[in-house]
Amino acid sequence: MEEGSHMRQLPQEFLCRMQDMLREAYPAFLHSYENEKVQALRVNVLKGTKEEFLEKAPFGSLREVLWEKNGLYYTESDCCAPGKHPFHEAGVYYIQEPSAMAPAAYLEAAPGERVLDLCAAPGGKTTQTACDMNNQGILVCNEIHPARAKILSENVERMGIRNALVTSETPQRLAEVFEGYFDRILVDAPCSGEGMFRKNEEACGEWSPANVQLCADRQDQILDCADRMLRPGGRLVYSTCTFAPAENEGSIARFLEGHSEYQILEVQKQDGMSAGVPAWAYYGAGRAAGQDAECDSSVRMDADRQDSIRHTIRLFPHLVQGEGHYLAVLQKQGEVPKGYQAFPVNGLQKGIQVKEVKEFLQFQQESLQIDLLENAKERLLKFGEQLYLMPERMPSVSKLKVLRAGLHLGTLKKNRFEPSHALALALRKEDVRHFVELETEERARAYLGGMTLQHDGEKGWYLMTYKGYSIGWGKLAGQVLKNHYPKGLRKV
Repeated sequence: MEEGSHMRQLPQEFLCRMQDMLREAYPAFLHSYENEKVQALRVNVLKGTKEEFLEKAPFGSLREVLWEKNGLYYTESDCCAPGKHPFHEAGVYYIQEPSAMAPAAYLEAAPGERVLDLCAAPGGKTTQTACDMNNQGILVCNEIHPARAKILSENVERMGIRNALVTSETPQRLAEVFEGYFDRILVDAPCSGEGMFRKNEEACGEWSPANVQLCADRQDQILDCADRMLRPGGRLVYSTCTFAPAENEGSIARFLEGHSEYQILEVQKQDGMSAGVPAWAYYGAGRAAGQDAECDSSVRMDADRQDSIRHTIRLFPHLVQGEGHYLAVLQKQGEVPKGYQAFPVNGLQKGIQVKEVKEFLQFQQESLQIDLLENAKERLLKFGEQLYLMPERMPSVSKLKVLRAGLHLGTLKKNRFEPSHALALALRKEDVRHFVELETEERARAYLGGMTLQHDGEKGWYLMTYKGYSIGWGKLAGQVLKNHYPKGLRKV
Protein backbone atom coordinates (compact mmCIF):
# COMPACT_ATOMS: atom_id res chain seq x y z
CA MET A 1 0.00 0.00 0.00
CA GLU A 2 1.25 3.43 -0.89
CA GLU A 3 1.79 5.54 2.20
CA GLY A 4 0.07 8.93 2.46
CA SER A 5 1.53 12.09 3.95
CA HIS A 6 0.03 11.41 7.36
CA MET A 7 1.39 7.86 7.52
CA ARG A 8 4.90 9.10 6.87
CA GLN A 9 4.63 11.02 10.17
CA LEU A 10 3.89 7.92 12.27
CA PRO A 11 6.86 6.87 14.44
CA GLN A 12 8.63 3.81 13.03
CA GLU A 13 8.97 2.12 16.42
CA PHE A 14 5.22 2.55 16.94
CA LEU A 15 4.50 0.95 13.56
CA CYS A 16 6.80 -2.00 14.31
CA ARG A 17 5.08 -2.64 17.61
CA MET A 18 1.57 -2.39 16.10
CA GLN A 19 2.55 -4.84 13.35
CA ASP A 20 3.85 -7.23 16.00
CA MET A 21 0.64 -6.87 18.01
CA LEU A 22 -1.95 -7.03 15.23
CA ARG A 23 -0.28 -9.44 12.83
CA GLU A 24 -2.78 -10.15 9.98
CA ALA A 25 -5.00 -7.20 11.03
CA TYR A 26 -2.11 -4.75 10.71
CA PRO A 27 -2.77 -3.73 7.05
CA ALA A 28 -6.37 -2.79 7.87
CA PHE A 29 -5.18 -0.81 10.89
CA LEU A 30 -2.61 0.99 8.78
CA HIS A 31 -5.14 1.77 6.08
CA SER A 32 -7.42 3.47 8.66
CA TYR A 33 -4.92 6.35 8.81
CA GLU A 34 -5.74 7.16 5.19
CA ASN A 35 -9.40 7.70 6.09
CA GLU A 36 -10.88 10.96 7.30
CA LYS A 37 -11.35 11.18 11.05
CA VAL A 38 -14.93 10.76 12.21
CA GLN A 39 -16.60 13.43 14.31
CA ALA A 40 -19.40 13.35 16.85
CA LEU A 41 -21.29 15.38 19.39
CA ARG A 42 -23.16 14.36 22.51
CA VAL A 43 -26.53 15.92 23.30
CA ASN A 44 -26.70 17.53 26.74
CA VAL A 45 -29.89 16.10 28.20
CA LEU A 46 -29.68 18.52 31.13
CA LYS A 47 -30.91 21.09 28.57
CA GLY A 48 -33.47 18.94 26.76
CA THR A 49 -34.01 15.53 25.22
CA LYS A 50 -32.17 14.12 22.23
CA GLU A 51 -35.49 14.01 20.37
CA GLU A 52 -36.02 17.75 20.95
CA PHE A 53 -32.52 18.45 19.69
CA LEU A 54 -33.04 16.39 16.53
CA GLU A 55 -36.16 18.42 15.76
CA LYS A 56 -34.26 21.70 16.08
CA ALA A 57 -30.78 20.80 14.81
CA PRO A 58 -29.81 22.34 11.44
CA PHE A 59 -27.01 19.82 10.98
CA GLY A 60 -28.22 17.54 8.21
CA SER A 61 -27.62 13.81 8.60
CA LEU A 62 -26.81 12.63 12.13
CA ARG A 63 -26.12 8.99 13.03
CA GLU A 64 -26.17 7.38 16.46
CA VAL A 65 -23.03 6.32 18.34
CA LEU A 66 -23.59 2.70 19.38
CA TRP A 67 -22.12 2.90 22.88
CA GLU A 68 -23.55 6.27 24.00
CA LYS A 69 -27.30 6.82 23.92
CA ASN A 70 -26.96 10.57 23.38
CA GLY A 71 -24.00 10.46 20.99
CA LEU A 72 -24.39 11.41 17.31
CA TYR A 73 -21.94 11.31 14.41
CA TYR A 74 -21.92 14.29 12.09
CA THR A 75 -20.12 15.10 8.86
CA GLU A 76 -18.56 18.53 8.33
CA SER A 77 -19.98 18.74 4.81
CA ASP A 78 -23.49 18.30 6.20
CA CYS A 79 -23.07 20.67 9.13
CA CYS A 80 -22.70 24.38 9.71
CA ALA A 81 -19.60 24.31 11.96
CA PRO A 82 -21.09 22.84 15.18
CA GLY A 83 -18.28 24.35 17.26
CA LYS A 84 -19.29 27.86 16.21
CA HIS A 85 -23.05 27.45 16.28
CA PRO A 86 -25.15 29.20 18.99
CA PHE A 87 -26.21 25.76 20.23
CA HIS A 88 -22.60 25.13 21.26
CA GLU A 89 -22.45 28.33 23.30
CA ALA A 90 -25.74 27.39 24.93
CA GLY A 91 -24.31 24.04 26.03
CA VAL A 92 -26.86 22.10 24.00
CA TYR A 93 -24.17 19.57 23.08
CA TYR A 94 -20.54 18.71 23.68
CA ILE A 95 -18.30 17.96 20.70
CA GLN A 96 -16.54 14.73 21.63
CA GLU A 97 -14.51 12.10 19.83
CA PRO A 98 -16.88 9.10 19.62
CA SER A 99 -14.53 6.49 21.14
CA ALA A 100 -14.00 8.80 24.11
CA MET A 101 -17.70 8.46 24.95
CA ALA A 102 -17.29 4.79 25.88
CA PRO A 103 -15.61 5.00 29.34
CA ALA A 104 -18.25 7.23 30.97
CA ALA A 105 -21.00 5.11 29.41
CA TYR A 106 -19.55 2.04 31.17
CA LEU A 107 -19.16 3.96 34.43
CA GLU A 108 -22.99 3.93 34.64
CA ALA A 109 -23.20 6.77 37.17
CA ALA A 110 -26.64 7.26 38.69
CA PRO A 111 -28.48 10.16 40.36
CA GLY A 112 -27.65 10.59 44.04
CA GLU A 113 -24.25 8.85 43.93
CA ARG A 114 -20.80 10.15 44.87
CA VAL A 115 -18.69 10.08 41.71
CA LEU A 116 -15.11 11.13 40.95
CA ASP A 117 -13.63 11.94 37.53
CA LEU A 118 -9.99 11.96 38.61
CA CYS A 119 -8.28 13.21 35.41
CA ALA A 120 -11.15 15.24 34.05
CA ALA A 121 -9.99 18.01 31.67
CA PRO A 122 -11.22 19.18 29.26
CA GLY A 123 -14.53 17.83 30.54
CA GLY A 124 -16.06 15.49 27.97
CA LYS A 125 -16.41 12.54 30.31
CA THR A 126 -17.32 14.78 33.26
CA THR A 127 -20.21 16.39 31.40
CA GLN A 128 -21.32 12.99 30.10
CA THR A 129 -21.33 11.62 33.65
CA ALA A 130 -23.25 14.67 34.87
CA CYS A 131 -26.03 13.90 32.40
CA ASP A 132 -26.33 10.38 33.81
CA MET A 133 -26.51 11.84 37.33
CA ASN A 134 -29.19 14.39 36.35
CA ASN A 135 -27.72 17.02 38.70
CA GLN A 136 -28.29 14.78 41.74
CA GLY A 137 -25.49 13.61 44.01
CA ILE A 138 -21.86 14.74 44.20
CA LEU A 139 -19.65 14.88 41.13
CA VAL A 140 -16.03 15.73 41.96
CA CYS A 141 -14.08 16.48 38.78
CA ASN A 142 -10.37 17.03 39.18
CA GLU A 143 -7.55 18.25 36.96
CA ILE A 144 -4.04 18.67 38.31
CA HIS A 145 -2.92 21.31 35.77
CA PRO A 146 -4.40 24.76 36.62
CA ALA A 147 -4.86 25.96 33.02
CA ARG A 148 -6.63 22.76 32.02
CA ALA A 149 -8.68 22.86 35.23
CA LYS A 150 -9.95 26.29 34.16
CA ILE A 151 -11.12 24.87 30.83
CA LEU A 152 -12.80 22.02 32.71
CA SER A 153 -14.62 24.49 34.93
CA GLU A 154 -15.76 26.53 31.90
CA ASN A 155 -17.21 23.43 30.26
CA VAL A 156 -19.01 22.46 33.47
CA GLU A 157 -20.54 25.94 33.43
CA ARG A 158 -21.47 25.85 29.74
CA MET A 159 -23.31 22.57 30.16
CA GLY A 160 -25.45 23.88 33.05
CA ILE A 161 -24.18 21.38 35.63
CA ARG A 162 -25.28 22.10 39.21
CA ASN A 163 -23.78 19.29 41.30
CA ALA A 164 -20.07 19.49 40.39
CA LEU A 165 -17.14 20.30 42.65
CA VAL A 166 -14.21 21.24 40.38
CA THR A 167 -10.80 20.81 41.99
CA SER A 168 -7.16 21.14 40.90
CA GLU A 169 -5.26 18.75 43.13
CA THR A 170 -2.84 15.84 42.88
CA PRO A 171 -4.41 12.38 43.13
CA GLN A 172 -2.35 11.85 46.28
CA ARG A 173 -3.86 14.91 47.96
CA LEU A 174 -7.41 13.89 47.04
CA ALA A 175 -6.77 10.39 48.40
CA GLU A 176 -5.88 11.92 51.77
CA VAL A 177 -9.25 13.71 51.88
CA PHE A 178 -11.62 11.18 50.29
CA GLU A 179 -10.63 7.83 51.81
CA GLY A 180 -13.30 5.25 50.85
CA TYR A 181 -15.73 8.01 49.87
CA PHE A 182 -16.81 7.45 46.26
CA ASP A 183 -19.32 5.03 44.77
CA ARG A 184 -17.77 5.26 41.30
CA ILE A 185 -14.45 6.56 40.00
CA LEU A 186 -13.38 7.23 36.42
CA VAL A 187 -9.65 7.28 35.72
CA ASP A 188 -9.16 8.49 32.15
CA ALA A 189 -5.43 8.37 32.64
CA PRO A 190 -2.82 10.65 31.05
CA CYS A 191 -1.26 8.50 28.35
CA SER A 192 1.02 8.45 25.31
CA GLY A 193 -1.94 9.38 23.10
CA GLU A 194 -1.36 6.93 20.26
CA GLY A 195 -5.09 6.85 19.58
CA MET A 196 -4.95 10.54 18.69
CA PHE A 197 -2.33 10.21 15.92
CA ARG A 198 -4.93 10.50 13.15
CA LYS A 199 -6.72 13.37 14.86
CA ASN A 200 -3.69 15.29 16.15
CA GLU A 201 -0.41 15.06 14.26
CA GLU A 202 1.44 16.84 17.09
CA ALA A 203 0.92 13.72 19.18
CA CYS A 204 3.18 11.83 16.74
CA GLY A 205 6.08 14.18 17.40
CA GLU A 206 5.70 13.87 21.16
CA TRP A 207 5.66 10.06 21.16
CA SER A 208 8.57 7.89 22.27
CA PRO A 209 9.00 4.47 23.93
CA ALA A 210 10.40 6.28 26.97
CA ASN A 211 7.23 8.37 27.23
CA VAL A 212 5.11 5.22 27.04
CA GLN A 213 6.97 3.84 30.05
CA LEU A 214 6.74 7.17 31.88
CA CYS A 215 2.98 7.20 31.36
CA ALA A 216 2.66 3.59 32.51
CA ASP A 217 4.51 4.37 35.74
CA ARG A 218 2.31 7.40 36.35
CA GLN A 219 -0.84 5.37 35.71
CA ASP A 220 0.18 2.90 38.42
CA GLN A 221 0.39 5.73 40.95
CA ILE A 222 -2.94 7.22 39.89
CA LEU A 223 -4.73 3.87 40.14
CA ASP A 224 -3.33 3.30 43.64
CA CYS A 225 -4.79 6.67 44.68
CA ALA A 226 -8.12 5.82 43.07
CA ASP A 227 -8.28 2.58 45.05
CA ARG A 228 -7.92 4.49 48.31
CA MET A 229 -10.93 6.64 47.43
CA LEU A 230 -13.33 3.90 46.27
CA ARG A 231 -15.73 2.36 48.77
CA PRO A 232 -16.20 -1.43 49.07
CA GLY A 233 -18.44 -2.63 46.27
CA GLY A 234 -17.69 0.44 44.17
CA ARG A 235 -16.94 0.59 40.44
CA LEU A 236 -13.68 1.83 38.92
CA VAL A 237 -13.41 2.46 35.18
CA TYR A 238 -9.91 2.86 33.78
CA SER A 239 -9.35 4.20 30.27
CA THR A 240 -6.69 5.56 27.92
CA CYS A 241 -6.58 6.85 24.35
CA THR A 242 -3.52 4.79 23.44
CA PHE A 243 -2.77 1.37 21.94
CA ALA A 244 0.34 0.69 24.06
CA PRO A 245 -0.05 -2.61 25.99
CA ALA A 246 2.08 -1.29 28.88
CA GLU A 247 -0.55 1.42 29.48
CA ASN A 248 -3.59 -0.79 28.92
CA GLU A 249 -3.56 -4.51 29.69
CA GLY A 250 -0.24 -3.90 31.45
CA SER A 251 -1.60 -1.21 33.76
CA ILE A 252 -4.58 -3.39 34.67
CA ALA A 253 -2.36 -6.44 35.27
CA ARG A 254 -0.03 -4.51 37.55
CA PHE A 255 -3.00 -3.07 39.44
CA LEU A 256 -4.60 -6.49 39.95
CA GLU A 257 -1.29 -7.90 41.18
CA GLY A 258 -1.28 -5.41 44.03
CA HIS A 259 -5.04 -5.28 44.68
CA SER A 260 -6.52 -8.73 45.06
CA GLU A 261 -9.86 -7.26 46.17
CA TYR A 262 -10.65 -6.17 42.59
CA GLN A 263 -12.13 -8.12 39.73
CA ILE A 264 -12.67 -7.19 36.10
CA LEU A 265 -16.36 -7.12 35.27
CA GLU A 266 -17.53 -8.79 32.08
CA VAL A 267 -19.56 -6.12 30.28
CA GLN A 268 -21.39 -6.19 26.98
CA LYS A 269 -19.33 -5.06 24.01
CA GLN A 270 -20.85 -3.14 21.11
CA ASP A 271 -20.27 -4.11 17.49
CA GLY A 272 -16.66 -3.48 16.50
CA MET A 273 -15.28 -3.44 20.04
CA SER A 274 -12.43 -5.87 20.66
CA ALA A 275 -11.53 -7.86 23.75
CA GLY A 276 -8.43 -7.01 25.71
CA VAL A 277 -5.59 -9.46 25.08
CA PRO A 278 -4.33 -11.34 28.17
CA ALA A 279 -1.03 -12.10 26.41
CA TRP A 280 -0.34 -8.36 26.21
CA ALA A 281 -0.43 -7.95 29.99
CA TYR A 282 3.38 -8.11 30.08
CA TYR A 283 4.05 -7.25 26.46
CA GLY A 284 7.57 -5.92 25.98
CA ALA A 285 8.86 -7.07 29.36
CA GLY A 286 12.44 -8.01 28.61
CA ARG A 287 12.01 -8.45 24.85
CA ALA A 288 12.19 -6.43 21.67
CA ALA A 289 9.38 -5.72 19.25
CA GLY A 290 9.05 -8.49 16.71
CA GLN A 291 9.59 -11.33 19.17
CA ASP A 292 6.73 -13.57 20.19
CA ALA A 293 4.01 -11.60 21.96
CA GLU A 294 3.55 -14.12 24.77
CA CYS A 295 4.45 -12.65 28.15
CA ASP A 296 7.34 -13.81 30.30
CA SER A 297 6.00 -16.61 32.53
CA SER A 298 8.33 -15.58 35.37
CA VAL A 299 6.28 -12.40 35.90
CA ARG A 300 2.87 -13.79 34.94
CA MET A 301 0.03 -13.29 37.44
CA ASP A 302 -2.43 -15.99 38.40
CA ALA A 303 -3.69 -17.56 35.16
CA ASP A 304 -7.38 -16.99 35.87
CA ARG A 305 -6.80 -13.36 36.80
CA GLN A 306 -4.74 -12.77 33.69
CA ASP A 307 -7.38 -14.46 31.53
CA SER A 308 -10.01 -12.03 32.89
CA ILE A 309 -8.21 -9.25 30.99
CA ARG A 310 -10.15 -10.43 27.95
CA HIS A 311 -13.15 -8.72 29.57
CA THR A 312 -11.50 -5.34 29.04
CA ILE A 313 -12.28 -3.44 25.83
CA ARG A 314 -10.22 -2.10 22.97
CA LEU A 315 -11.47 0.23 20.26
CA PHE A 316 -9.39 0.20 17.09
CA PRO A 317 -9.97 2.71 14.25
CA HIS A 318 -10.13 -0.05 11.61
CA LEU A 319 -12.98 -1.77 13.48
CA VAL A 320 -15.11 1.09 14.86
CA GLN A 321 -15.97 4.58 13.72
CA GLY A 322 -13.67 6.38 16.12
CA GLU A 323 -10.08 6.74 17.22
CA GLY A 324 -8.15 4.47 19.58
CA HIS A 325 -9.34 3.78 23.11
CA TYR A 326 -9.03 1.18 25.86
CA LEU A 327 -11.16 0.67 28.95
CA ALA A 328 -11.54 -1.73 31.84
CA VAL A 329 -14.45 -1.95 34.27
CA LEU A 330 -13.34 -3.04 37.74
CA GLN A 331 -15.34 -3.75 40.87
CA LYS A 332 -14.01 -3.60 44.40
CA GLN A 333 -15.13 -6.51 46.53
CA GLY A 334 -17.16 -6.00 49.68
CA GLU A 335 -20.45 -4.48 50.69
CA VAL A 336 -21.35 -1.40 52.68
CA PRO A 337 -23.69 -1.61 55.67
CA LYS A 338 -27.28 -0.50 55.19
CA GLY A 339 -27.53 3.25 55.72
CA TYR A 340 -23.79 3.69 55.15
CA GLN A 341 -22.72 7.34 54.85
CA ALA A 342 -19.12 8.07 53.95
CA PHE A 343 -17.63 11.30 55.22
CA PRO A 344 -14.57 12.98 53.74
CA VAL A 345 -11.74 13.70 56.15
CA ASN A 346 -12.54 17.42 56.13
CA GLY A 347 -16.23 16.78 56.85
CA LEU A 348 -19.11 18.52 55.10
CA GLN A 349 -19.09 22.12 53.99
CA LYS A 350 -21.13 24.42 56.20
CA GLY A 351 -23.40 26.87 54.45
CA ILE A 352 -24.36 30.42 55.31
CA GLN A 353 -27.74 31.61 56.54
CA VAL A 354 -30.34 32.69 53.99
CA LYS A 355 -30.76 35.98 55.85
CA GLU A 356 -27.24 36.92 54.72
CA VAL A 357 -28.28 37.01 51.05
CA LYS A 358 -31.32 39.29 50.99
CA GLU A 359 -30.13 40.74 47.67
CA PHE A 360 -30.34 37.30 46.07
CA LEU A 361 -33.76 36.68 47.60
CA GLN A 362 -35.00 39.92 46.07
CA PHE A 363 -33.58 38.95 42.66
CA GLN A 364 -35.22 35.53 42.89
CA GLN A 365 -38.59 37.03 43.80
CA GLU A 366 -38.45 39.52 40.93
CA SER A 367 -36.88 37.36 38.24
CA LEU A 368 -37.54 33.64 38.81
CA GLN A 369 -40.60 31.40 38.76
CA ILE A 370 -38.86 28.79 40.90
CA ASP A 371 -37.34 28.74 44.38
CA LEU A 372 -33.70 27.70 44.04
CA LEU A 373 -33.43 27.47 47.81
CA GLU A 374 -36.33 25.09 48.30
CA ASN A 375 -34.97 22.28 50.49
CA ALA A 376 -31.57 23.97 50.23
CA LYS A 377 -31.50 26.43 53.13
CA GLU A 378 -28.10 25.25 54.37
CA ARG A 379 -26.45 24.96 50.98
CA LEU A 380 -25.45 28.55 50.22
CA LEU A 381 -21.72 29.25 50.10
CA LYS A 382 -19.88 32.56 49.75
CA PHE A 383 -16.43 33.06 48.23
CA GLY A 384 -15.90 36.77 48.79
CA GLU A 385 -18.77 38.39 46.88
CA GLN A 386 -19.49 35.23 44.89
CA LEU A 387 -22.51 33.15 45.88
CA TYR A 388 -22.79 29.40 45.17
CA LEU A 389 -25.54 26.85 45.63
CA MET A 390 -23.75 23.74 46.85
CA PRO A 391 -24.78 20.18 46.04
CA GLU A 392 -26.46 18.42 48.92
CA ARG A 393 -23.95 17.16 51.50
CA MET A 394 -21.02 18.69 49.64
CA PRO A 395 -17.57 17.86 51.06
CA SER A 396 -15.72 20.67 52.78
CA VAL A 397 -13.51 22.73 50.46
CA SER A 398 -11.12 23.49 53.31
CA LYS A 399 -7.47 23.19 52.20
CA LEU A 400 -8.48 22.15 48.68
CA LYS A 401 -7.84 24.07 45.46
CA VAL A 402 -11.41 24.60 44.28
CA LEU A 403 -12.49 26.32 41.07
CA ARG A 404 -16.22 25.67 41.32
CA ALA A 405 -18.34 24.52 44.25
CA GLY A 406 -21.72 23.67 42.81
CA LEU A 407 -23.79 26.20 40.89
CA HIS A 408 -22.41 29.73 40.76
CA LEU A 409 -25.48 31.89 41.38
CA GLY A 410 -23.87 35.30 40.95
CA THR A 411 -22.31 38.28 42.69
CA LEU A 412 -23.56 39.96 45.85
CA LYS A 413 -23.01 43.68 45.38
CA LYS A 414 -24.06 46.56 47.54
CA ASN A 415 -27.87 46.56 47.63
CA ARG A 416 -28.17 44.40 44.51
CA PHE A 417 -27.47 40.98 43.09
CA GLU A 418 -26.03 40.28 39.65
CA PRO A 419 -26.82 36.79 38.34
CA SER A 420 -24.01 34.73 36.85
CA HIS A 421 -23.70 33.35 33.34
CA ALA A 422 -23.61 29.88 34.94
CA LEU A 423 -27.07 30.47 36.42
CA ALA A 424 -28.45 31.48 33.03
CA LEU A 425 -27.15 28.28 31.45
CA ALA A 426 -28.60 26.17 34.27
CA LEU A 427 -32.12 27.59 33.88
CA ARG A 428 -34.90 26.96 31.40
CA LYS A 429 -37.29 29.56 30.11
CA GLU A 430 -40.05 28.03 32.28
CA ASP A 431 -37.94 28.90 35.35
CA VAL A 432 -37.93 32.68 34.82
CA ARG A 433 -40.49 35.47 34.78
CA HIS A 434 -39.09 37.15 31.68
CA PHE A 435 -37.29 35.76 28.65
CA VAL A 436 -36.51 36.94 25.14
CA GLU A 437 -36.42 34.42 22.33
CA LEU A 438 -33.80 35.26 19.71
CA GLU A 439 -35.89 34.24 16.71
CA THR A 440 -33.12 33.75 14.18
CA GLU A 441 -29.59 32.46 14.14
CA GLU A 442 -28.50 35.92 13.00
CA ARG A 443 -29.98 37.56 16.11
CA ALA A 444 -28.48 34.86 18.32
CA ARG A 445 -25.04 35.50 16.84
CA ALA A 446 -25.52 39.24 17.31
CA TYR A 447 -26.28 38.66 20.99
CA LEU A 448 -23.23 36.38 21.35
CA GLY A 449 -21.14 39.17 19.83
CA GLY A 450 -22.26 41.63 22.52
CA MET A 451 -24.85 43.60 20.55
CA THR A 452 -27.39 45.61 22.54
CA LEU A 453 -30.98 44.79 21.57
CA GLN A 454 -34.25 46.71 21.57
CA HIS A 455 -37.21 45.28 23.47
CA ASP A 456 -40.52 46.37 24.99
CA GLY A 457 -41.40 45.04 28.43
CA GLU A 458 -41.00 45.35 32.17
CA LYS A 459 -37.59 46.40 33.40
CA GLY A 460 -35.36 43.78 34.97
CA TRP A 461 -33.43 40.61 34.13
CA TYR A 462 -34.34 38.58 31.05
CA LEU A 463 -33.17 35.11 30.15
CA MET A 464 -32.05 35.10 26.53
CA THR A 465 -33.00 31.97 24.60
CA TYR A 466 -32.44 30.57 21.14
CA LYS A 467 -34.84 27.87 19.92
CA GLY A 468 -35.91 27.55 23.54
CA TYR A 469 -32.40 26.95 24.96
CA SER A 470 -31.01 29.46 27.47
CA ILE A 471 -27.90 31.26 26.28
CA GLY A 472 -27.30 34.18 28.69
CA TRP A 473 -28.75 37.23 30.45
CA GLY A 474 -30.01 40.59 29.32
CA LYS A 475 -31.19 43.47 31.52
CA LEU A 476 -33.96 45.73 30.31
CA ALA A 477 -34.09 49.42 31.15
CA GLY A 478 -36.48 51.53 29.06
CA GLN A 479 -36.49 49.83 25.67
CA VAL A 480 -32.81 48.92 25.75
CA LEU A 481 -31.88 45.34 26.59
CA LYS A 482 -28.32 45.57 27.87
CA ASN A 483 -26.19 42.57 26.89
CA HIS A 484 -24.74 40.62 29.83
CA TYR A 485 -23.09 37.88 27.81
CA PRO A 486 -19.56 37.61 29.32
CA LYS A 487 -17.08 39.75 27.39
CA GLY A 488 -14.45 37.01 27.47
CA LEU A 489 -16.80 34.65 25.62
CA ARG A 490 -18.12 37.02 22.98
CA LYS A 491 -17.88 35.98 19.34
CA VAL A 492 -16.75 38.76 17.02
